[in-house]
Amino acid sequence: MIVMKFGGTSVEDAAAISRLVEIVGRRVDKKPLIVVSALSGVTSDLYRISSLAPAGEDSGVAEMIKVIKERHLTVLNELIPENSPSKEEACSQIVRLADQLEEIVKVVGILSELSERSLARIVSHGELLSSTLIWGVLKERGYSCKYLDARQFIVTNNNYLKADPIVDIIKTRVPEIISPLAEQYDLLITQGFISSTADGINTVLGRGGSDYSASLLGMALGVREIEIWTDVDGVHTADPRYVKGTRSISELSFEEAAEMAYFGAKVLHPSTILPAIESGIPVRVLNSKRGDSPGTLILPRDKVSSAGVRAITFKEHISVLNIFSTRMLNAVGFLKKVFDLFEKHGISVDLISTSEVNVSVSLEQGVDLTGITKELSGFSSVTVRDDLSQVSVVGKDLRNTRGTCRRVFNALGDFKIYMISQGASEINLSFVVKRGDLPYVLQKMHSELFN
Repeated sequence: MIVMKFGGTSVEDAAAISRLVEIVGRRVDKKPLIVVSALSGVTSDLYRISSLAPAGEDSGVAEMIKVIKERHLTVLNELIPENSPSKEEACSQIVRLADQLEEIVKVVGILSELSERSLARIVSHGELLSSTLIWGVLKERGYSCKYLDARQFIVTNNNYLKADPIVDIIKTRVPEIISPLAEQYDLLITQGFISSTADGINTVLGRGGSDYSASLLGMALGVREIEIWTDVDGVHTADPRYVKGTRSISELSFEEAAEMAYFGAKVLHPSTILPAIESGIPVRVLNSKRGDSPGTLILPRDKVSSAGVRAITFKEHISVLNIFSTRMLNAVGFLKKVFDLFEKHGISVDLISTSEVNVSVSLEQGVDLTGITKELSGFSSVTVRDDLSQVSVVGKDLRNTRGTCRRVFNALGDFKIYMISQGASEINLSFVVKRGDLPYVLQKMHSELFN
């Protein structure tokens, strides 16, 4: 058995869904469990509907819901001929889901208040609609296909909008529900992103959570491989939207992929890798627009032989908080005092660099630093700079690969570097540059390291 996850651009229109059906058809003998995202752009539309819903009928949300419904019905009409039982069944379900969505939004308007619980229910409809549509198309094409509601087996805590999976329950429920059905049907289809509490209350895993859903299902079923279908040829040496001349990476270790995801690579959700690492299940990233492309295979570390630089990733919008204090000099417990404050204020840091009297940390922009800077200023001098970007060079056994630092800093010779961090990781060398220099840094480094 395998898990096949298709993202929003892989199900965006009739042509994309036709490609999906063709790709899945070539893997029927592997008993695929298909996990789908909402049609491209629909989740963003649902968040917008949610933000307008408290204003009531005058907000125009009814028309927006109608547009979403008509989009799904139009795709259905393009892919399934008239008078087809599969079409009638799928059409009926799409209309029912759209009506259900409208009712939830009406209640929000009457109350003039949008709770997190209601928001989770609203945004879940993107995946419910897309999976219903694709289920209908697969049945029409002659496949024995079972529709499954992911909320039956992806069980989480009650953090409605960024729920944490309860792995023990998932490991029990998923095989109980899915394994017998896999014996009866050619294909199974379910949703990414959506989930529920143990009491059946709708939750979601957060934006990008469909990859996480696929990985959780793969872990619970012990599948041979998890396929992540997107719109690029696997994981690239750098983001092709920013860098010319990138190429697909044939294989990565779990650790490299996780590091890349955390430090800015957009192909994978950072949490995707975690259940796969636990289970040792290979993850393959593939291009749904080029079904014959080999993509990138992500494997346990001991099965990846080559070392050295694998990719360049970045976070475009970061801040650097600099703490200067002569009290650090030969002092015991100073760093503990500093990082206790980060914990107190619930602030996560990326990079850390220290000297005798100075600590610098990088953080995602948008974090409220008012409270922590006030407390830190009680015993140190604090400055914050916001116009910065973080660049990371990732590769297996990077620290022990000769010449890496020379090549990296040779490429950076013309640019100012605000912070450097390497010692904490064998597979990551990171530094901070001015945001305006980022495109030039990325291109020059890629040319130096890969060309």
